[in-house]
Amino acid sequence: MKRRLAIQIKEAMRDASLQLALLNHQVGARLKLRDVDFDCLNLVSQHGSLGPGALAKLAGLHPATMTGVLDRLEKAGWVARERDPDDRRAVLVRAAKERGREVLDLFDDMNGKMDEICTDYTADELALIAGFLRRTAAAGREATATLTE
Repeated sequence: MKRRLAIQIKEAMRDASLQLALLNHQVGARLKLRDVDFDCLNLVSQHGSLGPGALAKLAGLHPATMTGVLDRLEKAGWVARERDPDDRRAVLVRAAKERGREVLDLFDDMNGKMDEICTDYTADELALIAGFLRRTAAAGREATATLTE
């Protein structure tokens, strides 16, 4: 029974992953961003200011590819490149905070649906689910790093 439930969880995660990827694709298209550009914008938004090399590693992209992504994002006003205050030779990439509302507005429907779903669970159940999702995301990062080495 436990094995069958584990298989059901993997199938549900695969479906959720696909649906969220499709949602991200639609949001990115509305913002006139390529999928890879939107992914990188999300990484910068999530992690804060990053060096281009660190961002390339997180995204699993070649540094030369990252240069093109950053050029497009900067030209469209989604990110800014700034000098690293700790190393004047280095550059940091930060998300343009003034553009963040544009992205959030496109996720309003999904965020509302997630709020509705969460009301069906107790605080303890939500804590369990959040922990499971954090562990799943960490496993995904590790698997991605393995494939990009």
